[in-house]
Amino acid sequence: MPEEILRDSLRKLGYTEGENLIIEWRFVKGRVDQHPEAAAELVRLKADCIVASGTNATRAAKQATNAIPIVISNMDADPVRLGLVASLARPGGNITGLIAIAADLAGKRLDLLRETVPNLSRVAVLFDPGSEGASANVREARTAAAALGMQLQIHEIQSAESFDDAFRAMGKARPQALLVVGAGLVQNYRARVVDFTFKAHLPAVYGGLLWVLEGGLMSYGASTEAQFRRAAAYVDRVLKGAKPADLPIEQPTKFELAINLKTARQIGLKIPQSVLTRADRVIE
Repeated sequence: MPEEILRDSLRKLGYTEGENLIIEWRFVKGRVDQHPEAAAELVRLKADCIVASGTNATRAAKQATNAIPIVISNMDADPVRLGLVASLARPGGNITGLIAIAADLAGKRLDLLRETVPNLSRVAVLFDPGSEGASANVREARTAAAALGMQLQIHEIQSAESFDDAFRAMGKARPQALLVVGAGLVQNYRARVVDFTFKAHLPAVYGGLLWVLEGGLMSYGASTEAQFRRAAAYVDRVLKGAKPADLPIEQPTKFELAINLKTARQIGLKIPQSVLTRADRVIE
């Protein structure tokens, strides 16, 4: 889990909880509306540094403080476009860290589906429009789908009840595959989404390894482990006096393709060897 990766990385940098480090964890479990209060609590505690995971957490942290350093990790939207920093090279404020976006990630995920699913033309997309990063990913997916000659069926998740409506709609539209944009509510209901794809025998691609570990078919995206290990290094630099304004925000350099062969067999799908040989992790 990301919190364990962060804790372990800080430990390796010489920080021991209860001795020279106190970590106050706040989890909102997909409830975007709870981010502002969680961030405000950390500000009231006078934290020396706030680690924000994801776009909505970063925005809430920025709204809560312009003074406490904020280290971002796994952010799936452009902080420059959102007005959170001046530039990636010189953020210029109290935010630095790492983002998880890179050019054409949505296109690469759709291309993986195209290589895996014979004669693919209809792809469903599941996302939470309340997540800025997810919305940006869908915009990119639309462009990529047009270039690949695919038709996208967009399904928005705005509440827990929306899943049933989306699943029923997919049952009627009969997509050949599913692109899952895992942020916000969609991320929080991973098991529900994976269970649906399994029962529907629907090939799906996700953005992160955790989905595949929990039974999803395949994922392609920035390495979560690498992101949080680097985040620990940023925290270390900030606690030692570095100013976030002067620390460039890093883009991902390592991307992981994970494939769950057990799931592939259970839904009756054969993964082409050309795709398997590119996988960084294969679950048997």
